[in-house]
This record gives sequence, structure tokens and C-alpha cells, in this order.
Amino acid sequence: MASSATTTTTTTTNGGTDHVVELVGNGSNAAEVVDSLTEEAAAAAPLLQKPKINIFSLSYSRRKPKEQVVDLEVSVVARMVSWIWSGSKYSGFLCAAMSSVIYFVMAVLSEALSVQHIPIFLCIFMRCIIILISSFVWMRRTGQSMFGPRHARSLLVLRAIMGNLSLFSFAYSIQRLPLSNAIILNFMTPLIASTAAKIILKEKFELEDLGGQICSFIGLVLISPPARIIQGSVEAWDSNSTRSIRGNHPIYVVLVGVLSSVSGGISYCLVRAGAKASDQAVITVFYFSLLALPTAAMCAFVSDSAMRPDFYSVLVIFTLGLLAFSAEVFLARGLQLEKTSRIANIFFVEPLLLRIWSLGFSMATPAIGGLLGCFIILVSVCSTLYLGPEKEMS
Repeated sequence: MASSATTTTTTTTNGGTDHVVELVGNGSNAAEVVDSLTEEAAAAAPLLQKPKINIFSLSYSRRKPKEQVVDLEVSVVARMVSWIWSGSKYSGFLCAAMSSVIYFVMAVLSEALSVQHIPIFLCIFMRCIIILISSFVWMRRTGQSMFGPRHARSLLVLRAIMGNLSLFSFAYSIQRLPLSNAIILNFMTPLIASTAAKIILKEKFELEDLGGQICSFIGLVLISPPARIIQGSVEAWDSNSTRSIRGNHPIYVVLVGVLSSVSGGISYCLVRAGAKASDQAVITVFYFSLLALPTAAMCAFVSDSAMRPDFYSVLVIFTLGLLAFSAEVFLARGLQLEKTSRIANIFFVEPLLLRIWSLGFSMATPAIGGLLGCFIILVSVCSTLYLGPEKEMS
């Protein structure tokens, strides 16, 4: 039986080039050969279509290794700040601690960086400019309402008034009182804030909160013993020397310092109320600086503080202004998240750090009272952290 001849043509395309294979043979054998060739061509097609790799086809990162490392560090810092801001149930405590640490850094920089003498009201005026601009930029970038919701504006205005009263009365008293006395009067603010929160905000005042703040205040007194004030002079407890103070009635200056503490404690309560009512922590800083700027300008003008600081002094004030803005924002955020009586004890971290810093750079033998005061504050703050945040009743 004669077998018929069959001619089969197979075409394979590779990148625009056609390969034609022509087979001549018997019908059955030709069909098998065609099938096998088709399978081989299908298997070889991906290999033939694989693009060639050379130094021009590889994609290289245009960024330098140092830039990648910097971006990684910035990303880590941003995540850490975000976690401190709202990523933990301890965020209220962490924000308050960050505020105290920033104030500590400001105090260290103020002592380390020697600048020309700038009157205190002029310094406040320049710092308020930086805080006002920074808070304005923050609110614009985040899309927040500039003056907050209508129902919270009265609280924000009261916060600005009490905060300014505390600031400028403290600025007045610190120029006329010994530094230790001014510090002790200033750190009466957390105690007054806890008491005011119970009256104004109806917060529950726990016994352990009161005990922790009293212990921290005792530790502060041991760290920075007050000087004895007599008519027209000041006498330190640890020395027999006296020095003159400004004014014939120092009790008035002490009363101004007490006024600063009382208004500061009330201001803390209003910061918490305003931040919670507006759901914005930065807006409390904006209202404060909006009122403090013209007030500082008038005080600087009245006190004859007109002068032209040099460029280095302006740069230092600019840096301290940014740090002050960050500290105020973290403080407002901490008060927004945690109740006032519980978080007030964290503010004693600042004098603790300052004392540890001075002990580290002092060649003199540390006083037993100072070491005991540091230990008391450390134990008190750790006890507050151990108790943790308290769930508030709505």
C-alpha cells in the first residue's frame, strides 16, 4: 500500500526573524515530527525572547548611600515621634516627659552658648514671634481651623490670658528673686494645677497622685534650697553672705511669683479643656503666642529694652524658640491625653535632669541633700509611671 507524501511547513518567529522548516515524508511520520518540533519551539521561545543584560539596561539608584542612611534615620525618628504622640497608652506621659527633656536642653544650651545680654522681655518677644509662626505653619500644613471650633474659643482665650499672666509675672519675679526661690515658686504650678483640675475640670484626685507630687516637691527643695529673704537683701541657707535685691518690699515680689504659679496651674487646666474641646493641641499654643507677642512688645518698650542683638544671638534665640515651640506642643498634647493630676508629677523630670547634669560637670563633692532629692524625685516619677494612665469616666 503506497504511502502518500506529505509536505509540512512550520514557521517560528523570534524577534521579527522567521525560521521556516519544510518537511517531506510519510503522513503519519510527518505528523509526529511536526508535533515534536512544535513542542521544542514552544520550550525554546522564552529563552530566545529573554532580553540581553548589559550595564546600560541595569537600573541603578541615583541616590547616594549617605542620603539613603539619612532618610532611614529620619524615618526612624519620625516613627518614634509618631509613637510618642499617639501610638502608646503611655503617650500622655511620654509627651509630658518629652516637654521636660526639651526644657532641660534649652536650659543647658542657654548656659553653654554665651551670647550678649538681651533683656528678658525682648527675648520673650523674639521667642513669641518664632512660636506664633511655627504654630501657624503647623496648623496650615495639617489643614486645621485657624481659630478652632466656635464652642472652644472662649476656653482658648481664657487659656491665653492665664498663660500670659503666668509668663510675665514669672519674668518679673525671676529678675528680683534668687534663682532657687523662683524655681521653687515656679514648680508649685503642678500642685496648683492638680487642685484646680479637681475644681474646674471635676477630675478625680487620687491620694497617690497627691503623695507623688508632694514627694517630688520635697525632692526639689532638697536639690535647690531656697534663700532666706529679709528686708532689702537675700541670705542663702548654706552661706553667711548676703546680697542686695531690687525693691524695698521683697514680699511683693514673692506674691508676684505665687501669682505666676496660680495662674500657671489654672492655665494647665484650660490647656487640657481647650485641647479636648477643639481636638487640637497646637491651637492652644497658637492662641497663647497670639496674645503674648503684643504683650511682650509693650513690656519691652516700657522697660526700655530697645537694642539690636548680633547675628549669633539671633541664631541662638531662633534655636531656643523652635525648642520652646516643641516643648509647648508636647506639653499641650500630654495634657490633652492624660488627666492633669496624674501627669503633673512628670514635670519634675526637668529639675532632676538639670541636677544630674550639674553633678556630672561639677568637680565639687555633691551634697547629700541634692543626691537625696534626686532619688526622691526619681522614685516618685517612676511610681507615677508604674501606676500608669487612668481610664477617665465620660
